[in-house]
Amino acid sequence: MSEANPLWGAPRIHAELLKLGFQVSQATVAKYMRRRLRPPSQSWRTFLTNHFEQITAADFFGVPTATGWPLFVLVMLAHHRRRIVHVAVTAPPIAAWTAQQVREAFP
Repeated sequence: MSEANPLWGAPRIHAELLKLGFQVSQATVAKYMRRRLRPPSQSWRTFLTNHFEQITAADFFGVPTATGWPLFVLVMLAHHRRRIVHVAVTAPPIAAWTAQQVREAFP
């Protein structure tokens, strides 16, 4: 059952066996389940260390003006520098404007 349904764990297989009338404990099911061989994956810390210089954060936020029209501010931060890389302000942010700001921030 575990080979046919690789995403099922011991609790799910145990419940299915109980529905079929087999009285077996969940520990026994876990003991005899085939272990999946998975290649070791990197941890989150390793990922951040490997890609630290390429990680950038971007945020849009709105600022109300005195006339009542909102302005939108785009801020881009480079994590490896821990500094603001680019700031831009526009009335209605559109995709072409945003793409141009990214090009200007990271030539």
